[in-house]
Amino acid sequence: MNALMPDLIVIWPEILLALGGMALLMIGVADGDKSQRALSWITILLLAAAGYFVVVGEGVRAVAFHGIFVADNFTRFIKVLILGGAAVVILMSQGFIVRERIARFEFPVLIVFAVLGMMIMVSAGDFIALYMGTELQSLALYVLASFHRDNLRSTEAGLKYFVLGALSSGMLLYGISLIYGFTGTTSFAGVAHAVQASGVSVGLIFGLVFLTAGLAFKVSAVPFHMWTPDVYEGSPTPITAFFTSAPKVAAMALFLRALMLPFPDALEQWRQIIVFISILSMVLGAIAAIGQNNFKRLMAYSSIGHMGYVLIGLAAGTQAGVQGVLIYLAIYLVTTIGVFVCILAMRRGASMVETISDLSGLAETRPGWAFALAMLMFSLAGIPPLAGFFAKFYVFLAAVKTGLYPLAVIGVVASVIGAYYYLRIVKIMYFDAPAPAFERPMGATLGTILGAATLFTLFFLFGAAPLVDAAGVAASALIP
Repeated sequence: MNALMPDLIVIWPEILLALGGMALLMIGVADGDKSQRALSWITILLLAAAGYFVVVGEGVRAVAFHGIFVADNFTRFIKVLILGGAAVVILMSQGFIVRERIARFEFPVLIVFAVLGMMIMVSAGDFIALYMGTELQSLALYVLASFHRDNLRSTEAGLKYFVLGALSSGMLLYGISLIYGFTGTTSFAGVAHAVQASGVSVGLIFGLVFLTAGLAFKVSAVPFHMWTPDVYEGSPTPITAFFTSAPKVAAMALFLRALMLPFPDALEQWRQIIVFISILSMVLGAIAAIGQNNFKRLMAYSSIGHMGYVLIGLAAGTQAGVQGVLIYLAIYLVTTIGVFVCILAMRRGASMVETISDLSGLAETRPGWAFALAMLMFSLAGIPPLAGFFAKFYVFLAAVKTGLYPLAVIGVVASVIGAYYYLRIVKIMYFDAPAPAFERPMGATLGTILGAATLFTLFFLFGAAPLVDAAGVAASALIP
């Protein structure tokens, strides 16, 4: 046991979540669904406690279980985003799940285990740990997508997500098996050493292709995006908010680790794949969302486009590129959570509405709400001086520094095209004839979250230094 103590200390936040998740499950089984609200608050405290232990961890790189698990400044930055995003989603979902009669005790438990999988993913130093974390996250997300089991759209979303997710897991595992077959190891460090010593073989390139395809599914990058609009539309709205925040951050962090650590000497090979899917994602995200009238489907295509922009930083393959990715992920997480707060508040009578036309004239009936949503839309469009502009600025700058001028130009053009559907929402709110007013269900919790997201977006320029510096420190941990 004494020999294991250093390893257990490194993975203490994950152990805390695992033990807490099992305890919550037993409490829920004993008390039933009436314990859901109490379990949700306990889960928020559990996530906060895990976040505390992540933050207070030593700043040096710590390795556990012979390199299978790694904790460094990069993983700490990502884990704070994941834990924060998950806690906020649980907080904003309480009113919704009660109104929709899906207040079951499994909801916070599933989020805990999904977050545990994400934390294992981002700390993986071995392809086996990578796969285990990915599957733990995915299994919880499949259930969450179909959590509203009496709703046909929700069950359909869960089934589509499961079938296509199983396909992507198969591709990921096949890619890992090819990499193992041609290098003789599953360790990231071991693979990097083997590639440096023997070069990049054709078989290894095939493994890279399948590995990248499996990871691209997790971030809903084109051409592995087909599940995203249907799953986002069909899932309960707080769960869609969860999908578009914490899991995207974790999957993109995994993308960075799984390519940059094992394959630094195969940069030119995997960069071609990343540039290809980045361009496709940006273009499709900019064009396909134009005709959408369902707000959640529009956000799905918006998410596809934004993942394309994030992949620009990965394609750069430099420390500046990683820093740009981390800044982008932090800004994207806060902004999208703010947007989904607005979607959650769109109610008339006893039912929710999700069409963009329902926002008509919102500036007259709910001026504060309309202003906040307009600022978030401007930020997603990348309009200066809001936070979203700086997110794109850093990844485009990294691409230009690397010489990827065509990729940066395509990104700028896609941003201009994509700005149409964000500005269209602002136009509908401020210039169209008012639709029947929404009820006032936002409440203190949702209002506080929306206000915080809006202030972050508006004043990011004046408080950007801590985030930029933290992202720089995290990037230097991944690429010294």
